[in-house]
Amino acid sequence: MHLVIISGMSGAGKSYALHNLEDSGYYCIDNLPSQLLEALLGTAQIANQTHLAIGIDIRGGKASVAEIPTIIKRVRQRVPNTQLIYLYSDQDTLRKRYNESRRRHPLSSEMLELDKAISLEASLLNPLSINADLRIDTSHTSIYDLGHLLNARINQAEPKKLSLMVQSFGFKHEAPSDTDFLFDVRCLPNPYWVPELRHLTGKDPGIVSWLETHNAVHQMYHDIRDFLDRWLPNQEGHCQRAYLTVSIGCTGGHHRSVYLAERLYQHFRSTLGDSTVLRHRELNDVR
Repeated sequence: MHLVIISGMSGAGKSYALHNLEDSGYYCIDNLPSQLLEALLGTAQIANQTHLAIGIDIRGGKASVAEIPTIIKRVRQRVPNTQLIYLYSDQDTLRKRYNESRRRHPLSSEMLELDKAISLEASLLNPLSINADLRIDTSHTSIYDLGHLLNARINQAEPKKLSLMVQSFGFKHEAPSDTDFLFDVRCLPNPYWVPELRHLTGKDPGIVSWLETHNAVHQMYHDIRDFLDRWLPNQEGHCQRAYLTVSIGCTGGHHRSVYLAERLYQHFRSTLGDSTVLRHRELNDVR
């Protein structure tokens, strides 16, 4: 059985994540009290499922949240191919989503305003966040982008095989928090200042040709590639990592970072195969 446990902040996209997994063939259960998880796995109907996704979060009650990491630890012994996925967003994004939907936060009340409810939930769920196999920040992610990410990283992930995502981003839109290695390439020559190249992206031949005339670009690529070639096996072997994210950032996230992410993706896809994922955050492109 492949068991995916979806958890995280209210308003971060957990329900959509479960809907997406259901469309991909998973038997899905949302808002399951954590105390019932082990009993559920013992039922005949569930035991016969090959793909199971369960949503567990703050709606099960504040008092039970502290027990969830221990329960999941026992579940992993019973179902080795268990993955805990944690979705979250920054506070401004969550506030905006709740204000737009006019829905009530599970922890909000007349005595606890929305901002304080969001902060309290983050604090209560922090142990889950720490123990997650994969953390996804949905602050800058549309529901379509989230669906692509889940399909690429969960559905295609083989047990005990490293899933590597290489993503480009722009610092002016904030650096991603869901990353393991972050490389700042703003020191490289910038094609944005070439008028005829400004409207292109790092995937276009014009940008590629221009960047490849600069030795510093080649040196940056080789340095990042060689560093990752040296240390990724340690992450997979000694650290037992199932998911790893490498982020490449330039100013706007359209030129230099996209070009380098493309090259790194091609390199690691040749060695890791289809467990390698490419995401251009500012271009809303995942593959």
